[in-house]
Amino acid sequence: MKEEEKLGSVKRFGARYGRKTKLKFSKVEYEQRRLHKCPYCSKTAVKRVAVGIWHCRKCNAKFAGKAYSVSKKVLAKEVEEVAEEPETVKEEAEEQVLEEA
Repeated sequence: MKEEEKLGSVKRFGARYGRKTKLKFSKVEYEQRRLHKCPYCSKTAVKRVAVGIWHCRKCNAKFAGKAYSVSKKVLAKEVEEVAEEPETVKEEAEEQVLEEA
């Protein structure tokens, strides 16, 4: 597999701007263009209208959110931890819920 295939839509920049910058931009662009889960009807049908403005195609709700995603973005570090040790993370989450209650 070539490196260019992993870049997705960022291939349009060609040899400009550097690899790391293009990879970061690729992640942000992918996040903003994908369909998100609606906080009102729970259907994956929310699309970005403009910066921070989101629209659900099913329930026709229009609401404000983050610039590139509807909700708070999970840090890459947390995603790696979940992928490596799902049981440990679940146990920690359960402990936090018990402490809050």
